[in-house]
Amino acid sequence: MQQIQPFHLAIPVANLELCRTFYRDVLHCKEGRSSDTWVDFNFFGHQLVIHQKGGLETNKAVSNPVDGHDVPVPHFGVVLRWNDWQQLANSLQEQNIEFVIEPYIRFKGKVGEQATLFFYDPEGNALEFKAFKNIDQLFSK
Repeated sequence: MQQIQPFHLAIPVANLELCRTFYRDVLHCKEGRSSDTWVDFNFFGHQLVIHQKGGLETNKAVSNPVDGHDVPVPHFGVVLRWNDWQQLANSLQEQNIEFVIEPYIRFKGKVGEQATLFFYDPEGNALEFKAFKNIDQLFSK
């Protein structure tokens, strides 16, 4: 698989410090540049920016049924290596993160078999982290 360029994602947050702590201390994302109204993070090799935005209501995701679970939409996250996903899942469980979808193996024994988990950040943004048993099947049908 070819090396890809990092993506950039900017999301609004009502409580900058609460989200800063979450991404830095819970997900262990290295903090980059910042100001009084925004913070850059190294989000697993990608650039995530949280922007202070007053007057926001907590995000309320809708869901879509996938493999017997109600998957929150929209959501974002990262495809990790299998062992890295397991370490993250263990770390989140040790920190008592409340999962929307507990860590499990989706499409077991089928094309696209993957480990996945879902949870919300403090602002209600849905995050998914996954890992493929065979990364070459990432875009397979």
